[in-house]
Amino acid sequence: MKTSFARRTLAPFAAALLLAGCSTTATAPVETASAAGAASTATARTASLDDIIAAVDIPYETFTLDNGLTTIVHTDRKAPLVGVTVYYRVGSKSEPRGRTGFAHLFEHIMFTGSENVENFDVPLEAAGSTATNGSTSYDRTNYVETVPIGALDLALMMEADRMGYLLGAVTQERLDNQRGVVQNEKRQGDNQPYGLVDYKMSEGLLPVGHPYRHSVIGSMADLSAASLLDVREWFTDNYGPNNVVLALTGDIDAATARPMVERWFGAIERGPAVAQFDGGPVTLAEPVYDTMTDQVPQTMILRAWTGPDMQHPDAVPLQVGMYVLGGLASSRLDNAMVRGEEIATSVSAYYQPYEQIGMAQAMVQVRPDGSQEEAQALLEAEIARLIADGPTQDEMDRATTQIASGLVGSLERIGGFGGKGAILAEGLLYTGDADYYRTELEQMAALTPADVQAAMERWLTRPAYNLAVVPGERTLDGGDMGGWGDEQSAPAPTPDDGSEIEVTRTGPEIALPTPEPVGELTFPEVERATLSNGIEVVLARRTSVPKVSLALTFDAGSVVDPAGQRGTHAMMADLLTEGTTTRSALDIAIEEETLGASLSVNAGAESTAAYLSALSPNLVPSLELMADVVRNPAFAADALERVRSQRLAGVAQELSSPAGLANRAFMPLVYGDQHPYAYASTSGDAEVIEGLTREDMVAEHAEWIRPETATITAVGDVSMDELVAALEATLGDWQRSATPVPAKNVNLPAAASDGPRIVVVNRPNSPSSYLVLGRPTPLSGWQPDMEALDLANEVIGSGFLSRLNNDLRETKGWTYGIGSSLPSARGPRIFRIATQVQADRTADSIQVILDQLEAFPGTRPVDDVELQRVTDGNVRNLPNRYETNGQVLGALLANQNAGRDDRYQALLPQLYSAIDADDINAAAREYLQPENITIVVVGDWETVEPQLEALDIDIDYVEADSL
Repeated sequence: MKTSFARRTLAPFAAALLLAGCSTTATAPVETASAAGAASTATARTASLDDIIAAVDIPYETFTLDNGLTTIVHTDRKAPLVGVTVYYRVGSKSEPRGRTGFAHLFEHIMFTGSENVENFDVPLEAAGSTATNGSTSYDRTNYVETVPIGALDLALMMEADRMGYLLGAVTQERLDNQRGVVQNEKRQGDNQPYGLVDYKMSEGLLPVGHPYRHSVIGSMADLSAASLLDVREWFTDNYGPNNVVLALTGDIDAATARPMVERWFGAIERGPAVAQFDGGPVTLAEPVYDTMTDQVPQTMILRAWTGPDMQHPDAVPLQVGMYVLGGLASSRLDNAMVRGEEIATSVSAYYQPYEQIGMAQAMVQVRPDGSQEEAQALLEAEIARLIADGPTQDEMDRATTQIASGLVGSLERIGGFGGKGAILAEGLLYTGDADYYRTELEQMAALTPADVQAAMERWLTRPAYNLAVVPGERTLDGGDMGGWGDEQSAPAPTPDDGSEIEVTRTGPEIALPTPEPVGELTFPEVERATLSNGIEVVLARRTSVPKVSLALTFDAGSVVDPAGQRGTHAMMADLLTEGTTTRSALDIAIEEETLGASLSVNAGAESTAAYLSALSPNLVPSLELMADVVRNPAFAADALERVRSQRLAGVAQELSSPAGLANRAFMPLVYGDQHPYAYASTSGDAEVIEGLTREDMVAEHAEWIRPETATITAVGDVSMDELVAALEATLGDWQRSATPVPAKNVNLPAAASDGPRIVVVNRPNSPSSYLVLGRPTPLSGWQPDMEALDLANEVIGSGFLSRLNNDLRETKGWTYGIGSSLPSARGPRIFRIATQVQADRTADSIQVILDQLEAFPGTRPVDDVELQRVTDGNVRNLPNRYETNGQVLGALLANQNAGRDDRYQALLPQLYSAIDADDINAAAREYLQPENITIVVVGDWETVEPQLEALDIDIDYVEADSL
């Protein structure tokens, strides 16, 4: 519905396989890390990999109906929520020749309504569901929603209705609309830098006719040819209950679930088994070196192979081996090509297993001043060295620990993509064992370096497909890519306009169950303390997983850059993890991986933050590492040059990306070129970054990264006493500066405009146009009683059921999605709308947006359905919004930035319930009108210019390289 497919990093569960195991390993001190760095901390760890694997458990029960539907039930009573996860054993690999992309198109159609449900999203969102979505992969199609327990009966009825009784509701109009949506999703992906790479890789690795060769999203020709007859055949051939795994996870048990499932699904007739096809790995006859030019900022080289399926004994060793090669921050490729020869700005490597095949890939972004040939040679040499020597046990331990720790947070999620329902459902669907995550955990823990070396030698010494994507004019048309690759010789599709297909009811009339009332929102209690040096500490304790999410925030951000110095503060923030006075960048990476921690520092617009995710047993050494990074940066010469090249690459990436170009044009227009917000959300100015010195970085750090500007906010499995003791030991002796904190003023007025205007940024050969529309509001910061405006924004453009999304996507099919917002800011706030539309509908889309804004509330005030959805529906879905530590941490940080009460979210049920239609209409009338609106269009000038003339709005034209 909203996503085409999700990649897995560990079989068989997207990035969720080992998220079921919060694992760490006890390892000896790392010889390559400095004595003051990783070695002292590695021995302090208390949780072993075996300990965590023994503790990891997702208990479940299963039952199977007479029609073959298999249900998994996992009980988790932490919140009154249930995750509903439905997996169908059919994906793009099942598509016949000439019908590529159909599995994904059908996924979209499943949301358009069934015989007893007019629209799948409306009743669920009204009942408090969030994460209502679907996705398609090579091997399966899934549908997910997380609902309050009182809405479970409704969710099951609706899933059953579209499983059993869809055809009587599928019309030609609905098919045509969703076809347009999917085609715009394809255009949107193709329009990105490197957006055509996956097509080329698949075509280079696999022969015509291989079921994994064509892309999940398919080709434009095949999508255009999909007919109502295809829809009916796909449904009857693949969507029978015997091809389904249903997972119910959360505040539910099997005794309660079984009669509910039998009631709604029991009468649906069994269908045919999904056809299976041979789709194993393919060995190329010889190495292939291919080149394509595209509108990209720098050369990227890729090296790839096909490999074994997820249950093959080599699948897990290959995942670990590729992680050692390019997945760790301390990976072989990072050390050789980013830190070593400094020929690359970034590298990565992964092994992605599927049900019948796997894909191994290494990627290098070559520095603009680097040699493509030298980078290719170094990449091949590092792969050969790893195969010849094998990884060290320490590298494997770090890889296993980092993978598992990075995924453990998803244990908090009962449903959705990657939650516990997906873990169990995928294991059962692909392997017949819902506990397959444990099998992989145990296999990973038992691996030896020889196991990994042997697997890599078996599979990565075979001929590789090599692709270089170099800057230049785009030479390929993405619209024709993604199919079988032989469309000209394929049988011509025979579209059906639907005129000869009678659309009639196929099942009984069924009334929608009424959702039960929801209980009070349980938002965690918030504790406060102060360190001896005055740093405030905020904690929300939650013990659902043994992990802590923490943010050390500084009242700084990119807004502190003076005019003419854009990018200075952000570059300083990037350098903090690149070495301290006692730890090198490699030491930091090794220690982070050894601890199973995740540490990053970045500059937002209005604050700068060090984010730490740590396993609870390893919190103290993880805090020691964070404190050293923040307090004692070295700003070494080699690190400065390395980060400079990466930030320059980031600027180049923005200037080649439709969204980046739009943002760089829009913000100075609505705020004014000299306003602190004008460039705060960009990568900065290339000339400024080129000229920054070590002295600049030292001065910037001293001005802004200090106890006086700091606040610590934590959520997770730690008590306040334990947290304060750890923080006193690591940050308590950090002394305040004798100099005052520099002034930071964001309350300058935004730019004035005397009428609507259009600014076109020319981006030739763009199949889509990226639109940003908006204007300043008279609001600054957060103010009490703004909730009505937030809800008015939901009505017009924020959310899947908004008016703009319903019109442009669901009715007209001109976009994959559109969203509006009032971005949080301490100073002047703007109203902003962003979307990417098919190029030949650029002006039409702008007119639709303007018309919708003018109509709200003048000729179309908020209606009763919208009012219920954004008030009562929002109250019902609040528990979904704060299910994870990260969500709670984000809420607390937003409260701090806005100056709200720590537990503001606990007040929302009362605040939303007090808002009526008049309040929402008044907010829309005052703040969401289109007068004096600024419209930025990033697209092909030759395509959009004739359209825009008809809008009768002043048009300016700028070149991308002027931004």
